[in-house]
Amino acid sequence: MTLSTSHSKHRYALSALAATLAFGLVACGDKADKKVATQVAAQVDSEEISVYQINEALSRAKPANVTPEAVKAMSREVLEKLIDQQLAVTQAKETKLDRTPEVISQLEASRRDILARAYVQKIAGGLSKPTPEELKKYYAEHPQLFSERRVYNIQEIVVPASADVIKELQTFASANQSMEDTAKWLKSKDIKFGGGSATRSAEQIPLELLTKLHPLKDGQSLLVQSPQNVTLIRIASSQTAPVAEAVALRSIEQFLTNQRASEAVAANIKLLRSNAKVTYMGEFAKDPAEAPVAVAAPPATATDSAASADAKAQNSIEKGVAGLK
Repeated sequence: MTLSTSHSKHRYALSALAATLAFGLVACGDKADKKVATQVAAQVDSEEISVYQINEALSRAKPANVTPEAVKAMSREVLEKLIDQQLAVTQAKETKLDRTPEVISQLEASRRDILARAYVQKIAGGLSKPTPEELKKYYAEHPQLFSERRVYNIQEIVVPASADVIKELQTFASANQSMEDTAKWLKSKDIKFGGGSATRSAEQIPLELLTKLHPLKDGQSLLVQSPQNVTLIRIASSQTAPVAEAVALRSIEQFLTNQRASEAVAANIKLLRSNAKVTYMGEFAKDPAEAPVAVAAPPATATDSAASADAKAQNSIEKGVAGLK
């Protein structure tokens, strides 16, 4: 995962792209010809492909620091893809695929998704940015991610949860017993277990778990419990890799901005729900208390992949500062 570039940088890059595209597509001739050349990039039979469509596709790609030559090549590539797309769309309409129930349903789903995202973006766009004081405060309050950041070599053993096993593993963790000795004990008791090891930087570990790992020294262990499993985690070794405040502030700003937007959207949707009349039908009309209870997912562990940890720990700083590694 890389550092997110700032919104202003995106706007500058995309404005430059749009300006360069418009300049490159202006043809010689009278004003009417120039207008047509600027607005239309190609005509496929009776259908036109506009420069706006190219710019829109490029804006979604979010290229940055591109040269005019690169812009020209990228715009040409996008145009060719749009031509291919238009040919396919024309054939779909001629064969009346746009009238099939499946396609109609997908088009409506896309429309709903676009409208919902536009509303969410409107809410997020109206929020104020974090202040410099808030950024510095976050940096100071999370040394495990910044000033005292470490890269961990972690070992894990995962076993089904039971009172006896939890008690023994807690004893092993307190004594910082080796994973080899713990594995031998589990085998002697015929207890099935899984294991693994991985190297993870601080931002790749869910924040809740990182808070527990950070105080530990190399060779120390801790136990993480869930309804189904218990996980013994040991820090085999670690390396200090601090991140300076000046380097971290931009990423912290992006993270806090995203977090603030997420909270604002959640609060807004909650308010909309309270003001709306929602009636559940059919099998969904059952009392929520009678509905089957979803099995709780096990807590994210240190050897989960970075992508998995990000999905399981939405509030993890990984979303904002993964690029600092």
